Amino acid sequence: MQNDNERSDGKNVEKSEDTNNEQPVLTNRQGHPVYDNQNTRTIGSRGPITLENYQFLEKITHFDRERIPERVVHARGAGAHGFFEAYGTVGDEPVAKFTRAKLFQEKGKKTPVFVRFSTVIHGGHSPETLRDPRGFATKFYTDDGNWDLVGNNLPVFFIRDPLKFPDVVHAFKPDPVTFRQDAQRIFDFISLSPEAMHMISFLFSPRGIPQDYRHQDGFGVNTYKWFNTEGEGVLVKYHWKTKQGVKSLTQAQASEIQATNFNHATQDLFDSIERGDYPEWELCVQIMSDDEHAELDFDPLDDTKTWDEEQFPLLPIGRMVLDRNPKNYFAEVEQVAFGTGVLVDGLDFSDDKMLQGRTMSYSDTQRYRVGPNYLQLPINAPKKHVGTNQRDGQMTYIVDTGGENPHVNYEPSSLGGLKEAPKAGKDHTPYVEGNLVRQKISRTNDFKQAGERYRTIEQWERDDLVFNLVSALSQCNQEIQERMIGLLTQCDAEYGQHVADGLKMNSEKSEAAQTM
Repeated sequence: MQNDNERSDGKNVEKSEDTNNEQPVLTNRQGHPVYDNQNTRTIGSRGPITLENYQFLEKITHFDRERIPERVVHARGAGAHGFFEAYGTVGDEPVAKFTRAKLFQEKGKKTPVFVRFSTVIHGGHSPETLRDPRGFATKFYTDDGNWDLVGNNLPVFFIRDPLKFPDVVHAFKPDPVTFRQDAQRIFDFISLSPEAMHMISFLFSPRGIPQDYRHQDGFGVNTYKWFNTEGEGVLVKYHWKTKQGVKSLTQAQASEIQATNFNHATQDLFDSIERGDYPEWELCVQIMSDDEHAELDFDPLDDTKTWDEEQFPLLPIGRMVLDRNPKNYFAEVEQVAFGTGVLVDGLDFSDDKMLQGRTMSYSDTQRYRVGPNYLQLPINAPKKHVGTNQRDGQMTYIVDTGGENPHVNYEPSSLGGLKEAPKAGKDHTPYVEGNLVRQKISRTNDFKQAGERYRTIEQWERDDLVFNLVSALSQCNQEIQERMIGLLTQCDAEYGQHVADGLKMNSEKSEAAQTM
């Protein structure tokens, strides 16, 4: 177990005294000492300045480029370093039965991690009190290279096909004319997308505004796969369960906090780690055999659905502790880059359409936003030897030859280049067959789980959910209101009726319009 005074970087919590008494001096990026940082070089004291002001030009042109493009989504974020400690089992069974991923095999094995929490829709300086899903992305620096588990604080998503991702984001983003988020635009899209009812029932409940980043669960959302040394695969879903307890804010509480502090969640995470109150989560998985499961009334690959925890129980596999704050926000929190395709041996994709669409999109946006060599940045680089034949590109500063002969940047070669790695076991070779089509999955069942969600939450949460929906829908035209009431009524009659009552509308008329 980790010593109470030890952090994930192996250093003690107490601050060590600086043994170097020499005052550090200001330099430029070339290492040249800066003797005057107050005045440009000018012709006389009044100017004009001359073009050969190298220090000024270097300083101002770098300043002009201090901001890389914001993430299209998840722009506002906070992060921390820590470690993941494996239990060595999946529930009561050995991990090796299900996956050969090395980080899970040995009880007590610790893997360094970096976690970035975020809001989704608005920009980098938006309030953290807004109703919005929260990103929960974890980078594991494993012995086999990096693994990124990229999820949210809510277990489902709005859509099930990646073709619709730009549309749902555009609907929630500010209006391109007024640059204000608009409930009419949001619910115009949602009311025409029945699969979103489950997510809406989470987002507009208190879960839509977590108290802070420490008091929330996390979910992989998509369905992944594990496979063992025999190449046998199973479907898995990931769950982070907070040890601090789940705590949320009502809209009134969020508004009160926002009046004085729009950085409250970032501040809470940083301050808690600084005082040694390290947040912790337990990682659990649900496991299902890798087939279509005709006995279920939904497709298990559908990311708008959850798996019943009684039928597919949560099985603990390890814990995560965050115990070290970033030294520089931009270098670590802003430049950290995640991707759903970043998987180590023993972990794999399922056929989940959204997962496969995300996998292309995430890595593509990192190359655009940070640059083609984003994986050479310390926050993104694996904590192990890297040897590739990739070369050059913007901001290359490491040549990861790795082979015996630096002249060889191709494979295969007999001249001392890189060789293929040995396999850790049999390949996982799922069988795939079918016509190439554009179709929805066959078992959509868009309303059942949304209705179950409404019925299982506490009364005060139902009241808050209805209140928030009524508040938002009151800004929409009657046609959108009627569509939404019709969909909510199909989820649960009482659910639709209470929203209709709040809007002073007829739920039966709205439901009839939906089913025509």
